[in-house]
Amino acid sequence: MACRGVHFAITDDDLKALRAAESDEALIEIIQEEIEERWEKDAGFVCETDKAWDAIHRCLTDGRLEFENGTEPLRLCILGGEQLYSGEDYIVSLVPHEKLRTLADSLKRVTAEFMGQRYSELPDDYGTGKSQEDCQYTWDWYSGLPLFFDQAEKAGRHVIFTVDQ
Repeated sequence: MACRGVHFAITDDDLKALRAAESDEALIEIIQEEIEERWEKDAGFVCETDKAWDAIHRCLTDGRLEFENGTEPLRLCILGGEQLYSGEDYIVSLVPHEKLRTLADSLKRVTAEFMGQRYSELPDDYGTGKSQEDCQYTWDWYSGLPLFFDQAEKAGRHVIFTVDQ
């Protein structure tokens, strides 16, 4: 599997459909057949983090790759939202609209220096192996998230983070 992270700013109707899904398979079908199908049409409502999502989460929390680590609002950016998928093949993490403003404002205050410092504190074996190139890769993919969350909040949307495992 690719393990590439993607954030989607979803509508109230999308959220209702996801909550009404009767199984993990139905949930993924809604994401793939409905939400992802609008990818090109939803300019500004999709933000990719490629494989940098792992390091981004670790840098915004306490260095671990877990669902409930770190503190809000930053922990919500990647894994810290409500988990909608219960299986092991995907992660679907929801941040509801009412939490987006605080998160967006906090993400805007994260600097390259902050990210670099937090990255340097990660264990050497955190996953891909630490390097200056990986630190820059992490920052480059992070850099679109503050604007994305800001736009999602202003549009009255919710955000899901998705990744296959």
